[in-house]
Formats: sequence, C-alpha cells, structure tokens
Amino acid sequence: MKPTEHALLIPRPTSTLVGVLSLPAQPASTAVVVVVGGPQYRVGSHRQFVLLARRLAAAGYAVLRFDYQGMGDSSGSAVDFLAATPDIAAAVQALQDRVPQAKNIVLWGLCDAASAALLYVQKTQDRRVTGLCLLNPWVRSETSLARTQVKHYYLQRVMQPAFWSKLLSGKVALGAVNGLVQNIRTAFSAASPAQTANAPFQQRMASAWKGFSGPILLVLSGNDFTAKEFLEYAAADTAWSGAFEYTQLVRHDLPDADHTFSNAVAQTQVENMTLDWLSTHTDSQKQTPSDRSKA
Repeated sequence: MKPTEHALLIPRPTSTLVGVLSLPAQPASTAVVVVVGGPQYRVGSHRQFVLLARRLAAAGYAVLRFDYQGMGDSSGSAVDFLAATPDIAAAVQALQDRVPQAKNIVLWGLCDAASAALLYVQKTQDRRVTGLCLLNPWVRSETSLARTQVKHYYLQRVMQPAFWSKLLSGKVALGAVNGLVQNIRTAFSAASPAQTANAPFQQRMASAWKGFSGPILLVLSGNDFTAKEFLEYAAADTAWSGAFEYTQLVRHDLPDADHTFSNAVAQTQVENMTLDWLSTHTDSQKQTPSDRSKA
C-alpha cells in the first residue's frame, strides 16, 4: 500500500500550525520532522520538501512538514528561526500523537532550519530527538560574512589580471576598494568568547552539536556561500573546536550543488543520502554525552 498524506492542524496558544503528514502503511519507529527555513513554507524551494517527504515515506518513515506560525497556512504572528523552538516542539508532539509507534524523531533542516533544529536541542534537551539532518547550516554574522567574502570572492578577484587592469584604468570604483579593506578588517576581528545562556546563537548551536548524543548527518553544498561561511565560522570559533571529529557525524560535500540542491541530480543525492543515513545510523544504540569522543 502506498503512503498517504494527511493535513494536520497543530494547536498553539496563540496560533494554529498547518502541517502535512506523509504516512506509510506500516511506519518505522523512527520518524522525521522537516523544519522549514524561512521565509518559505512547507513545500520548499522547487517542491524539495514535498518530494523528500514522499521519498522517505515510501521507504517506511513517517514525515511531518509544517509551517511556522505566521508562515504559509499557519495563523499567528510570524517568527524567525531564533524563536522557532515552541513550534518545533508542537510539531514533534503532533507527530507522535498521530504516529505513536514513532518513538525516535529526526529533525531535518536546511539553512536556518538546521540552525533552528540545533537551537531546539540546546534549549529543550528533548530525548525524543535521536538524530539530526543538517544541510548548509546558517551561522551568519558580520565577521563570518566578511571572512567568507574575503576568502572566496575577493581573493579570487585580485588573482585575476582583469581586476588589476580595471583598477589601474580607474574602472574599479574607489568605494569597492574601500569595501574590500573594510571586509578585511572585519574578517580578522576577534569573535566574542561568551559562553552563557545569552551567548550568540552560533555558539549555542555548537553547544547543542557537542552535547548531542545521537547521529548527525551534515550535507554541504560546494556552490553556496552559506555552506562556506559555516565552514569558516566553525574553523575560527573556539566553541566549534573538534565538532567535525564527532564519531557519530556523517558528512557529505556536494561540490556542484547550490544552496537548495535545486537541480534533479543534487536533489536525488540528498534524498539518497538521507535514506542511507536513516537506515544505517538511526537504529544505533543511543550514547550519552560522556561516551562521545573528546576533541
């Protein structure tokens, strides 16, 4: 029997969230909540989340994709990823209410939805969440953006003879040169060392990553500044030190993929990677944070 799709209304104190549940005839004990980055809704760019959910459901995994409050068909005032924890909690509960055999929940998120998933884990310590699928996580700051631009844009420009030709001929505006200088200054400024509950969201993401006891799937696009910025930030910030050495991390780099994996090849690769990771890693025995390798 083919999976079926069901509309769900998820009550919140000041809003009602709208979601779509892709339900196999015999759901596995692991289910997936697709956290949607903004500003967009549960369908996703080029119907990415619809196609993903249907592919996973055909393999036996119940999948819930939903709209944050104030987005898509959900009522209430719009929230961004920094305030999405209550909505994610409501979605997880709604999925388990509808599919009680789904004891283990995987959060799947692209861009700031990946960030929201980590922030949810950091804030709630929800033990029902036993796996994380994170694609091109969002860690944008003034410093990280400047570092990424200097390394992956400006350095390439200054290596091009055409750039120097335009500069010497006066065809490169003085403002562009000043912008380069300012970006270099910003790129090498010191990051905040704060480690409190009020720490920058990027450091709270790192705390969640390092404290998580389940498997993590990380997928990074090669043709994407967001992914490059994430790698630059993780390499420069001490809060992220050793994060990529986590023994339960599975990392895939797709050199030709763009931010949303918009072509058919990249989209299929992401679906295959997610399915392989789900079948291989989510049934492994849960570990405690003390069992994790020490960086």
